[in-house]
Amino acid sequence: MSFTDVEIEYLTTQRLGRLASVAPSGAPQNNPVAFTYNPDTGTIDIGGHNLTASRKFRNIKADPRVAFVVDDLASTNPWKARGVEIRGHAEALVDVEPPHPYFGSAMIRIRPRRIITWGIDDAPMTGRDVES
Repeated sequence: MSFTDVEIEYLTTQRLGRLASVAPSGAPQNNPVAFTYNPDTGTIDIGGHNLTASRKFRNIKADPRVAFVVDDLASTNPWKARGVEIRGHAEALVDVEPPHPYFGSAMIRIRPRRIITWGIDDAPMTGRDVES
């Protein structure tokens, strides 16, 4: 399994993240997206309406390298930021069963290669490579 129990617990409490992909020109693109953790595949599944018409979907079909960040502020006094960054490869999927009613039948599935976390437990910032 790619994610630790603490990471899974954090990811399942969040609904939005930011997906960075690479356009065919080499330019980066960063978008807020709805997501869910998929326990059956150990992946991050990103959905939305009319996803196949989006630049991010086309970017991933051309170049599967992505980074995905989920973060929030647990507290502002004292300041406590926390989050997970997932670097990996994504698949642009069509005609899939949506896991939520607000997802369409297309999905972006991220398979982690590297996971970086901060503030989600008492440990300092950590990063590790994971098997795909």
